[in-house]
Amino acid sequence: MKQSEIKELSVAELQEKLSETKKSYLDLKMTHTISPLENPIQLRNVRRDVARIATELTKRDLQ
Repeated sequence: MKQSEIKELSVAELQEKLSETKKSYLDLKMTHTISPLENPIQLRNVRRDVARIATELTKRDLQ
């Protein structure tokens, strides 16, 4: 998910997206623990998406 896409979402949508993305990350992590993922870079990309969304939420709270 790109930063421009994140900026277009409302606060409620961002919170929903954050919980979905965190759940997705945990599922990927569990899957990778049991048997290696075909593309382990997915973990890094999803983790960065979580950080982008969390950063945008924090930025909006401070404004």
